[in-house]
Amino acid sequence: MTDLAAPAAEPTVLVRTGGGLGRLTLNRPRAINALDLGMIHLLHEALDAWEDDTEVDVVVLDGAGERGLCAGGDVRGLAERVTGGKADESALFFRDEYALNARIAEYPKPFIALADGITMGGGIGLAGHAAIRIVTERSQLAMPETRIGFTPDVGGTWLLAHAPGRLGEYLGLTGAVMDASDAIYAGFADHFVPHDRLDAVREALETRADPSTPTELVLLFDETPAPAKLERAREWIDDAFAADTVAEIVERLRARPEPEASATADLLGELSPTGLAVTLAAVRRARELPGLRAALEQEYGLVMWFATTQPDLAEGIRAQVIDKDRTPRWQPATLADLPPEVEASALAHRPAVPLWD
Repeated sequence: MTDLAAPAAEPTVLVRTGGGLGRLTLNRPRAINALDLGMIHLLHEALDAWEDDTEVDVVVLDGAGERGLCAGGDVRGLAERVTGGKADESALFFRDEYALNARIAEYPKPFIALADGITMGGGIGLAGHAAIRIVTERSQLAMPETRIGFTPDVGGTWLLAHAPGRLGEYLGLTGAVMDASDAIYAGFADHFVPHDRLDAVREALETRADPSTPTELVLLFDETPAPAKLERAREWIDDAFAADTVAEIVERLRARPEPEASATADLLGELSPTGLAVTLAAVRRARELPGLRAALEQEYGLVMWFATTQPDLAEGIRAQVIDKDRTPRWQPATLADLPPEVEASALAHRPAVPLWD
């Protein structure tokens, strides 16, 4: 009997070119294309190679499988690094990921992201900073980091800070999921294209039919989305999430007549008090920052503060992702028990390894 060699594993990022189009496909469909460090490096390498390549005019990012573009970062790997005291490895991951987020935002060629299906956390870091951001009727966008006792990063606080009214605070604290209409309204996406037209968009970008610019081509397939639910909810969201502290936000939510407001107060009561307080401060500080790179630098200090000094991140991942018992034991357990200086301490944290080389 002859032993047959096992088939070579497919790359976790598919990199192809043709017709002036550089196409990047995240290729971990069983994990909803969750990002690991190897994928981040492959994306960096492709963008480096294409920047001065005259055969590539436009870059398109999409995801393999039917579930979504990218569910976020590899939180199991993050939990292992945090519980194993591997601060250097955590710093390396975040530094390379944030450099990629900034690279996408600053890329000299049009970068188009197809945020079809689940696009959350690290997926927002890839799609949210693209020059052209497309969503579909299947899109589900969110920054859900507070659900695991963490805080929005990958430039998420920059996007949240520039959402209308107090939607940034609402979306950042609750991790609420946006559909296509909400994502466009909140500034996380630009165009609505039905899922079954995405192949036609890719083909048009490759064949370069008139009109010739990527934006004009996408507009040929753009449809008007339904009215955004977030727009209809602005009254109670803006009122409650304008409060100075998380405790006061909860108090205002309890006083509102809308059932959604009461449900939001209940949700906040289940989440990490530390994660909520720091996220509120981070989004508001991001409004005063000059640009995405400054927001990423602030986020880097915050995530390393969580990864090296706080128990809630590992506990949140355990409860939500590993054991899935959905009963995290936060430390401290209530907003009333939070140290008064927790936000200032988090924002002042400076990692041993700087973000930018």
